[in-house]
Amino acid sequence: MFDILMYLFENYIHSEMEVVVDHDELTDELTRAGFHRQEIHKALVWLERLTELQECQTKPYLNRSPNSATRVYTAEETARLDVDSRGFLMYLENLGVLDFSTREMVVDRVMELDTQQFSLDDLKWVVLMVLFNVPGHEAAYDQMEGLLFEQAEGLLH
Repeated sequence: MFDILMYLFENYIHSEMEVVVDHDELTDELTRAGFHRQEIHKALVWLERLTELQECQTKPYLNRSPNSATRVYTAEETARLDVDSRGFLMYLENLGVLDFSTREMVVDRVMELDTQQFSLDDLKWVVLMVLFNVPGHEAAYDQMEGLLFEQAEGLLH
């Protein structure tokens, strides 16, 4: 499922191609690209739920905006998000790339992924997808895109 999300993001959203809105047409195209229909359906539902999160009706905790709070992760969340991933989320909050709502959207979307293994690189892509889909976070998206694609120059110590 994550491969399909990445394919959609790279081929439509990130490349600024016209997005196919018709689910049947998109499913047919993804099937021709080699993806299984069941996984395609899961990916499309994942994207629909991301859109629903913006409306804050499905997750009432997104309506709150605490000034300062420490996020305590559940056992299920810590099983999916390792120490590096949780540290990266905190780093993004400190930079101002993520706020309370977008962080919770990221965690929600990560927990809904149907995957056995989840890496820090995968998390970065989920953050990028969430920021792209949330109006008013264009600067945060650009900053995250820079963090994702910038190459280190010179010697690393």
